[in-house]
Amino acid sequence: MIRLEWRGPAAWVVIDRPEALNALNAEAHRRLREALKKAEDDEEVRVVVITGSGEKAFCAGADVKDFIGAQPYDVRVHVEESRKTIDLILRLNKPVVAAVNGLALGTGCEIVLACDLAIASENAKFGQPEVRLGMMPGLGATQRLPLLVGVKKAKELLMTGKLIDAREAERLGIVNKVVPPDKLKDEVDRLVEELSKLSSSMLRLIKDAVNRPLEALLGAGLSIELECFAESFSLSAPHEGIKAFLEKRKAEFKE
Repeated sequence: MIRLEWRGPAAWVVIDRPEALNALNAEAHRRLREALKKAEDDEEVRVVVITGSGEKAFCAGADVKDFIGAQPYDVRVHVEESRKTIDLILRLNKPVVAAVNGLALGTGCEIVLACDLAIASENAKFGQPEVRLGMMPGLGATQRLPLLVGVKKAKELLMTGKLIDAREAERLGIVNKVVPPDKLKDEVDRLVEELSKLSSSMLRLIKDAVNRPLEALLGAGLSIELECFAESFSLSAPHEGIKAFLEKRKAEFKE
């Protein structure tokens, strides 16, 4: 489900659910946090890399099976737990690099937004397609995406659910660099080597100086996002969207 691999001065945290395009369920979130904490506690590790297994997906989002029949209280608890993963990435005392090897959708895109740096393969795609399932993002995309790409572009991505390719993601500042798929690991290794030669204390302080004020700024918005996400499950749209997705048919939204 989650693998932890050591590659020089880096710990590679690999999301390994290829049968679900590396979508994260509650258990995978828990194990992902365990792997991140283990990497953080290892004094030999200078950089943490998050990637997905295979070449199709970095992380295709949340596992919608977790939301079958869920009500507002249930999803609030679920999202609060899942947000601990994002919070841990943001607060980890080491640089976190996303090696985006394929689809980074929904939760996957939100993980990329939380990482300090991101390198993507040319076949990567990014997006917040939750609206097409009658849902909305819950792990911070409604707040962090406008901060990064601007309000109008963020609303376009959030309200249409359309996907963008790696070059567009680079242009918008979602990723730092795009490389051919067979060069992804080499490029990440190069970045890891560069970072590992610098003062780990200074990298930690720079990360803290950037992230802590931004998270304070976004605090109220993240609370509103959580309220809206929970409220959405009192409506029929997410239930119809999830059911249609699992039945492989087009959703019929009535509200």
